Amino acid sequence: MRILLTGGTGLIGRKLCQYWLKQGFQLTVWSRRPDRVAALCGTSVRGIARLEELGQEPLDAIVNLAGEPIADRPWTGKRRALLWASRITLTEQLLAWLETRQQRPSVLISGSAVGWYGDSGEREITEQSQPVTQDFASQLCQAWEETAQRAQAFGLRVVCVRTGLVLASEGGFLTKLRLPFKLGVGGPIGNGRQWMPWVHIDDQIALIDFLLKHDDASGPYNACAPTPVRNREFARLLGKALHRPAFMPLPALLLKAGLGELSGLLLGGQRALPQRLLAQGFTFRFTDLPTALDDLSRRL
Repeated sequence: MRILLTGGTGLIGRKLCQYWLKQGFQLTVWSRRPDRVAALCGTSVRGIARLEELGQEPLDAIVNLAGEPIADRPWTGKRRALLWASRITLTEQLLAWLETRQQRPSVLISGSAVGWYGDSGEREITEQSQPVTQDFASQLCQAWEETAQRAQAFGLRVVCVRTGLVLASEGGFLTKLRLPFKLGVGGPIGNGRQWMPWVHIDDQIALIDFLLKHDDASGPYNACAPTPVRNREFARLLGKALHRPAFMPLPALLLKAGLGELSGLLLGGQRALPQRLLAQGFTFRFTDLPTALDDLSRRL
């Protein structure tokens, strides 16, 4: 299979490349730093700086995961513009390029996040649910999905992967928590009652592969384990896996003062369930958080 990836040098993209190379796929990564692609993704992965470099070479699929990290710094006007351009503007560029193609791929798998729903409080969220609140993260995800869905006009099957918090030993959410927990100052965020939809990196890679290969898969899919947990329970279990205490809460007022609107991303959450993945027969390898954390703690 011949696949074009955006965001291929990120956490999920690198793992996907490793996974698909073992299956003999031909992979091309569109990147701002194409010279780094082979080192990060695999020596046989091709890096390109411009889509035009592909010419009319045939493709079977596009996996669109590009996007600046949303929680790295406060959402200033400049930061919002960058987050928007790295998702929506880039996807629009993909669509404009697709329009010029004589032969088009059959499927576009495009990134999104459970933040599409906004802070859902205590509600259980499935793919049938509508957005509960309209914060910047929710608006960003909605615009990203709406843009990707326009590829249907070119005959592509479009899948939007609404990813939860990806747990991995190299990069991502978990590694940011590792230092404070190992120093013994980890703990819940705010009151700790907010729901955390999580997914082990191995399941994230497997489910994207599953959606790629199932021709009847289209539309949005919640990419998270079927057992979301509250933040307080997550902190307790992470402390246990790292053999460290987890009793130092991070006050909500401090977060709001330092991060502004971005703090809502940490103080809110989604009780999201992967209803459509389960209905279509996908099997999660890691369905409970203690098992997932124990597996990853051995790699940390």
